[in-house]
Amino acid sequence: MENYSIILFLLGVMIIFSGIAEKIRIPVPIVLIAVGIAVGFIPSLPEIELDPEIVFLLFLPPLLYDAAFNIRFDEFKTNMNTIGTLAISLVFLTATGIAVMAHYIIPGMTWPLAFVLGAILSATDAVAATSVTKGLGLSHKTLTILEGESLVNDASALVAYRFALAAVTGTAFVFWKASLEFVIVLAGGFAVGVVMGWVLAFLLTRFKQNYWVCISLMLLMPFIAYLLAEDFHVSGVIAVVILGLMIARFSRKIFPEHVKQQSKSIWDIIIFLLNGLMFIFIGLEFPYVLKGIDKTHVWVYVLYALLAVIVAIVIRMLRVYLQKVNLQRAFRKKDKRVSEDALLDFKTSLIITWAGMRGIVSLAVALGLPKTLGDGTPFPERDIIIFISVVAVLITLLGQGLTLPWLVRTLQKKGAHRAG
Repeated sequence: MENYSIILFLLGVMIIFSGIAEKIRIPVPIVLIAVGIAVGFIPSLPEIELDPEIVFLLFLPPLLYDAAFNIRFDEFKTNMNTIGTLAISLVFLTATGIAVMAHYIIPGMTWPLAFVLGAILSATDAVAATSVTKGLGLSHKTLTILEGESLVNDASALVAYRFALAAVTGTAFVFWKASLEFVIVLAGGFAVGVVMGWVLAFLLTRFKQNYWVCISLMLLMPFIAYLLAEDFHVSGVIAVVILGLMIARFSRKIFPEHVKQQSKSIWDIIIFLLNGLMFIFIGLEFPYVLKGIDKTHVWVYVLYALLAVIVAIVIRMLRVYLQKVNLQRAFRKKDKRVSEDALLDFKTSLIITWAGMRGIVSLAVALGLPKTLGDGTPFPERDIIIFISVVAVLITLLGQGLTLPWLVRTLQKKGAHRAG
């Protein structure tokens, strides 16, 4: 009953402060994170442990499914090259860059531990970026790239994390085996998503006259697809994404407009509640992870988190602008795979770079670090890795989150002046 009361309390707080944020014109995620931190310091509040498995099951399937369902497939296909670059190669580059920094700067951070930290902070959170930029008039292309990246990069980051964790526990790392496992994990997730898409499409055609049954099946299926993929030890993230892309195209053909609107209204409420709780939880965890840290070294660890964020931003900036140059070169050579619509301009490149915030996946992965190794010894530097990860997430959400709207407006004004 106590946990039930706390969840109701947090939901009420989240809903009220979401309304307040809209009134005072501060991005909702920023306000909710600040509220979460404040709530976490309430002395009488019982400690709320965020179970990573519950987070992945509760938050990931509906958020990924919604993003995949609503993404514009034609633009997704046009920008596939950029999305793939950001969602796969950039994830591993970021993990490596942060690992190098951590190994040489943070005392006691061995290479395996450094790569664990790098993997935790390698994936961006498009939910945070799109929530912050809501109403700012970002182009469909920019939103498609950010959301498309987030649809795939979670899977890449989780695979990188799994490899790094295996190295910490003493499992030998063999590159070709790791690469093969990565391909199998992604391909397996793709296969599960396709099969579940066919199953759902079959059910929808049989019950298409009963709209509530159809909508309920569409709400339930992402959770089933995610769990099924994870049971097969393949990517639940990819399975949900493929399911969302397939059913989005299928449902538009068989359902009348009023059913689409009913379904959208239900999903909008679910996503609103999950997004709000997600940002509350991110803030809420800070006071708890603070307890596991030597108070005399707190600011040193905050500095390490800031350095990790700077490394991630610099690597992201270099990779985005290299992608911009590569696309232009390919287009000039008349490469049929690169259309003019796929090219990146300066404004889009800058927004994509600065929108690379970390979020709930990084937080859940960090909190999911095992407390002991296989032989029963404590996981080395666990509290430090978790603290640095949580602070890095907060720095990106608060720092980039507060400045991203200003950046978008500034670029829009400059574009308007040039047009005038």
